[in-house]
Amino acid sequence: MELELLMTRLHEVTVLLYAISMLLYFMDFLNNDQKANKVAFWLLSIVWVLQTIFLFLYVWKTGRFPVLTIFEGLYFYAWVLVSLSLIINRLLRVDFTVFFTNVLGFMVMAIHTFAPVQIESQVLAQRLVSELLLIHITFAILSYGAFTLSFVFSLLYLIQYDLLKRKKWGKRLLRLGDLTKLEHMSYVLAVIGVPLLVVSLILGIQWAYIKVPGVSWLDMKIIGSFILLVGYSVFLYLKIRKQMYGRTLAFLNIGSFMIVLINFFLFGSLSTFHFWNT
Repeated sequence: MELELLMTRLHEVTVLLYAISMLLYFMDFLNNDQKANKVAFWLLSIVWVLQTIFLFLYVWKTGRFPVLTIFEGLYFYAWVLVSLSLIINRLLRVDFTVFFTNVLGFMVMAIHTFAPVQIESQVLAQRLVSELLLIHITFAILSYGAFTLSFVFSLLYLIQYDLLKRKKWGKRLLRLGDLTKLEHMSYVLAVIGVPLLVVSLILGIQWAYIKVPGVSWLDMKIIGSFILLVGYSVFLYLKIRKQMYGRTLAFLNIGSFMIVLINFFLFGSLSTFHFWNT
């Protein structure tokens, strides 16, 4: 009991460090404060270390990878966002990517920490244990992580485009990165996300066919997942085959990400069998 209380307090400390990091990134965004940026980055790195430790402890405690319920899935999603943003920041030095990505990551982490669903979720997870299901959900969340970063790059593209159009020169303009680079990274991450989503859908359909007799293929979660796949497939088709680029493509990508959010939170709650309805 004392250990569980300690873990709860450590989770709350992690959220607090996350919040301070976001505040410092926001100060950097407003004032081009490099000192705040560096402190924020290292605080976020500490958050990542703590998240990783909690993830391994959860795996050790349950004997499985923690993605079977919304409680677990939200945590893994937040961990993926922090991990990807730190990697992108180190490889590409696009500073504001970390800020915008982790605004979303912090929201997810806060929902996970303070949502009172852990006990019920653990009980349900024991009934859902399946290697096929674990791989399906893991690939789905990884694809959502890629789509999230793709969305962030499109958002930064629109901000940069607006600054250039209004001739707002300054350090912020330089730190956002050039338009070509932002558009290219948005495309690359979508390219990564689509095959991950396809694999996830194939495995998920196979699991449902085996484990859920009489499953309705008109289930909202299934329909939402295929709508999501179509949305990003159209995005890639217009980019590759029609050579579309610029603001129109960025808005289409942002619209596709709205489907990600709807599918993740709303359609899961309307599903008749999917684990997100817990």
